Amino acid sequence: MDRCGPSPIAHHQEIPEWVEADGAYQNAKKTSDKQNARIEHDKALVRVMTSLPKDDTELFKQFSDNEPFRTWLTELIFNLTYEKDSA
Repeated sequence: MDRCGPSPIAHHQEIPEWVEADGAYQNAKKTSDKQNARIEHDKALVRVMTSLPKDDTELFKQFSDNEPFRTWLTELIFNLTYEKDSA
């Protein structure tokens, strides 16, 4: 994805940690296949994004309205959190 300027998530390195800490996602990684873990990951990411502080409206707006950004972020966070346990 082509982006100009700083990444809207540059100040949110903790997003992967918050997603990874989600109980349903943790359970799916331990007890389900990759496809089901991905479904729970996507739900966890939505929960994290909707719980961001009010000062992060631009990040939430990008996630909600910008399909390429949402796809990029979803892939990035899934790869960071799922592959870590699989390695």
